[in-house]
Amino acid sequence: MRATRPAPFAAFRSGNFTRYFTGQLVSNVGLWFQNLALSLVVLELTDSARALALVTVAQFGPITLFGGLAGRVVDAVSARTVLLVTCVAATLTSAALALAVSQETTSLPLVYGLIALTGTAHAFERVASQALIYELVGPGLLHNAVALSTVYLSAARSIGPGLAGVAYLALGPAPCLLINAASYLAAVLALLLIRPATLHARPRAESASRSVLAALREVLGNRPLVVLLVVNVAVTVTAMNMNVVLTSIVYLGFGGDAGALGATHALNAVGAILGGLLVAGLRTSRVSYLVPGCLAFAVALAVNAAAPSLTLLLVLAPVLGLGIGTYQGLIYSAAQVSAEPHQIGRVMSLLTMGNVGMAPFGALYAGALVDATSGQTALAVGAAACLGCATLVTFTVLRPARARRRAAGETDREGAP
Repeated sequence: MRATRPAPFAAFRSGNFTRYFTGQLVSNVGLWFQNLALSLVVLELTDSARALALVTVAQFGPITLFGGLAGRVVDAVSARTVLLVTCVAATLTSAALALAVSQETTSLPLVYGLIALTGTAHAFERVASQALIYELVGPGLLHNAVALSTVYLSAARSIGPGLAGVAYLALGPAPCLLINAASYLAAVLALLLIRPATLHARPRAESASRSVLAALREVLGNRPLVVLLVVNVAVTVTAMNMNVVLTSIVYLGFGGDAGALGATHALNAVGAILGGLLVAGLRTSRVSYLVPGCLAFAVALAVNAAAPSLTLLLVLAPVLGLGIGTYQGLIYSAAQVSAEPHQIGRVMSLLTMGNVGMAPFGALYAGALVDATSGQTALAVGAAACLGCATLVTFTVLRPARARRRAAGETDREGAP
């Protein structure tokens, strides 16, 4: 009997997931206030793109350093507990940043240090927020809930930048940082309203007793997961550098202004929301689904690379977002569905290290490529990389799986045990 197709919003039947989703949406919108404020503060202090790049390094570098440890902690401790601790820590560091930038003479090293502390909290938060989804909805709605969790990220990206820009112009950087600090309180409240007794338990004891290397060997023994992790890194570095690439195309390529850039990102995010909802409506997710996911992303990148004017780029921005949202929904849900419950923390830490942790390297690569060629070329190279990843999944996961199914069918027909 075939599994029924879930409604796109099926996971919202769980009150726990609804509370979690709402808290994360608010806190991620608030995070855009911090991102925009810190970027502008550093630019105003230094007038240096290299100094701005150090913000990205300080923000995402800790994820590369502590992602593995975060996975082990989340597999050994309640993800809800980890999230409560990280939200409180992020609230305090955001408030400290507000105090630092409000001083008459702002200390740039202090700002970088506080950003690194925030990034350390986020290293654990990002892994725990993904692992908690299993505990909120259980295995039956896991795919749907993971796909929907990508929607709040896209929704925050469509709402946050515009609100943050208005707040920065009207209030200045320190109030923007305080708004971000307050937004974490929404996430804390949502977590406190989730009763631990209502969560679906994940096995931890056996996994927690293993060494990091033993746990890593267990994950790497799952061939489809290894392929997924490789695709994750390749696509992140070559095709997910939208802040650098789209900014370059709008400003340098087409001579657009801040309004045009904001509209491009907002329309892109709308498409990403639709992509996440599309994936949420699937029955399940497998690593082999990355073949159409990567192909869809490749087409979206290629179409936008060919846009001859700013007007057409704006028209096509939702198409690019649709490709991004579909790909992200598939890779996140496939990672969780393909992992054993006791592995979810470690698998999601590896996935996070491969995308968020690789963001600084992807930004440096994209900046160098755009300076040497153009933003359109960067999109085209990303499209080619996505095609290569679709081919990799086809020959390493999809075709071997089909061959195994054919062999099993032939064995059954021959009457073998």
